[in-house]
Amino acid sequence: MQINKLRGKELDQLFNSILTLKDLEECYRFFDDLCTVNEIQSLSQRLEVARMLREGKTYHKIESETGASTATISRVKRCLNYGNDAYEMVLDRVKEPAVSGPEE
Repeated sequence: MQINKLRGKELDQLFNSILTLKDLEECYRFFDDLCTVNEIQSLSQRLEVARMLREGKTYHKIESETGASTATISRVKRCLNYGNDAYEMVLDRVKEPAVSGPEE
């Protein structure tokens, strides 16, 4: 697994911080402070590319709808085929109905 090359104290802190976020609004606030608009858009674009690849869309269709380069599409496809199955995991989970907590 490629995950081991990423491990470290700082990344543990980042990922543990993300795991504390309670809802979509907190995610927006945290990532707005943490990342540039371009960084957030790149991450969301990759996830959308993965979703479209899973649906069998062509590179041309994905490129025209998302603006992703063929290099990005190829990288995401490589991760889908040979990665840690994380795209599959999260895309399957987002299809499930959102579980909301009690109203505050």
